[in-house]
Amino acid sequence: MRARGRAIAALVIDGAAWGAGLTAAVLTRYEFALSTRQLVTTTLAVLGTVVLHAVIGHLQFLYRGRYRFASFEEVRAVSLTVLLTAFLVLIADLGLPSRPIPASAPVVGGMIALVLMLAVRYLRRLQREYSSRPDPSTATPVLLFGAGAAGHVLTRSMLSDRRGRYLPVGVIDDDPVQRHLRVHGVPVLGGREAIPAALAATGAGTVVFSVANADAALVREVRGITVAAGAAFKVVPALSELIDDRVSVTDVRDVQITDLLGRRQIDTDLDAIAGYLTGKRVLVTGAGGSIGSELCRQLSRYAPAELMMLDRDESALHAVQLSLDKRASLDDPSVILADLRDAATIRSIFKARRPQVVFHAAALKHLPLLERYPGEAVKTNIWGTLTVLEASAGVERFVNISTDKAANPISVLGYSKRITERLTAHTAAAGPGSFLSVRFGNVLGSRGSVLTAFNAQIAAGGPMVVTHPDVTRYFMTIQEAVHLVIQAAAIGRGGEALVLQMGSPVRIAEVARQMAQLAPVPIDIEFSSLRPGEKLHEELFGTGEIDRRPLHPLISHVQVPPLDPAEVRFLDSHAAPDLVTAELARLCDQTLRLPRHGNTAGLRRMDPTITRTPSAT
Repeated sequence: MRARGRAIAALVIDGAAWGAGLTAAVLTRYEFALSTRQLVTTTLAVLGTVVLHAVIGHLQFLYRGRYRFASFEEVRAVSLTVLLTAFLVLIADLGLPSRPIPASAPVVGGMIALVLMLAVRYLRRLQREYSSRPDPSTATPVLLFGAGAAGHVLTRSMLSDRRGRYLPVGVIDDDPVQRHLRVHGVPVLGGREAIPAALAATGAGTVVFSVANADAALVREVRGITVAAGAAFKVVPALSELIDDRVSVTDVRDVQITDLLGRRQIDTDLDAIAGYLTGKRVLVTGAGGSIGSELCRQLSRYAPAELMMLDRDESALHAVQLSLDKRASLDDPSVILADLRDAATIRSIFKARRPQVVFHAAALKHLPLLERYPGEAVKTNIWGTLTVLEASAGVERFVNISTDKAANPISVLGYSKRITERLTAHTAAAGPGSFLSVRFGNVLGSRGSVLTAFNAQIAAGGPMVVTHPDVTRYFMTIQEAVHLVIQAAAIGRGGEALVLQMGSPVRIAEVARQMAQLAPVPIDIEFSSLRPGEKLHEELFGTGEIDRRPLHPLISHVQVPPLDPAEVRFLDSHAAPDLVTAELARLCDQTLRLPRHGNTAGLRRMDPTITRTPSAT
């Protein structure tokens, strides 16, 4: 009933607009001197025009609830209806022997009527928008930083929520073109330097960072200005965190350390990615890990024919499956429980499932533990990778997930990952398919990352322990890293290591300081010392590697010297840790070659649990 009432009201308004428009056109044509006959014919013409407009409008669904009130779609329908009505009235007027009204009346009257119809709708829309604004007595006045697309959407979302928590009272934007403009009626008050004055002038106590794809340096700077001015600072998520790439008031949240270290959205060649993923059988090893699980989530968007998730951790497998399908059950063939150390099982899985694209993310990665137990790095990182490489013979594309610690390595983790890069390069040179490695640094929020340790220390009340005041690391969010991994796999050539660019290295002490500022209670920061195998500053490129970016501005291509698998088959994983470490370091040096069947003082003997035949590749 309410919808019918609104339709009748709209029809009455439009009819009145036609009456006013045609009458005004006729009166001005005859200079307000109408005879009785002209008055009667004008009245009949108005009635006929209103009826005709109603019929055409009905056919256009204008009065049947199809269009949202005062929307662009309704404006288009109203304009088309008025145009058709005016045209038909003009034809009828010209076709009658005695013209009821002047020929100019349908044209001029139609223009006046359209202006009146749209004006009434505009005023009604303004009234509705004003009535739906948050209550100033209960809502928090806020400034929005960013007058771009996300800022516009967020401002409208805030202004259309009658019970909303936030009332935008000003917009800050560094673009001079935006100065003195309004965003849905909210004034742009200046650039970032104007934040303190704008806070004081508007009474706002919060700044909402409404740039959904900003560089972390900008987030840090604006937050610093805001906090120094005594206001709260909130953000909207990066686009990679949003389900539909649209920002709403419900997305506003407190700033997190990931916002201060990395937010950028990666430009993606969707056609190239879809070309090698869509409709293909894709397997991810280490699918339950931080990188592997995010890989599975992002790969699923490209509609692979089958996404196979392999891991030895059953709980982690269940968790990643739940992140893809809330009705997930572990009897789904997409989850595969297996250990890379079991070569026979891995070969059997590849033979039965026949993956076409493989992302190898499974690895042991905790540097201090691997320094103590290098034999475990041999078993999982090296022999496990070799197992997957040999089983992958015939796949179209193989992507080995590496680390920046493989560049000029000094740790067991770095040695083992450098060796996997070289084994991947050997496989690329020996057979068909594209076999490559992707190298990147620390991933924010991954299990076992420095942020995990800091969060645990904060939860315990501190102190936060940093190994060295000057130690630096490269950081990426999980979403950024995986996004670039998938892109890199589309453009990489066999035998290469693709190095993902992560901006400037960040001092760990600064990360700790920022996290301490975000903590609910004061937290102390203490310094210890670098642990064995740790570098003061990580490197992205090894000695002799050249930073070349021929295809993507954030992806460098470096050549990797191959390593014959025979060199690693006879490693003794049970030897003394220092001897195992020394042997791994030697294998990383591409200028050295060992005899194929050397013993080297007992360091190189086949592990009794491993049985392999020489690789067919």
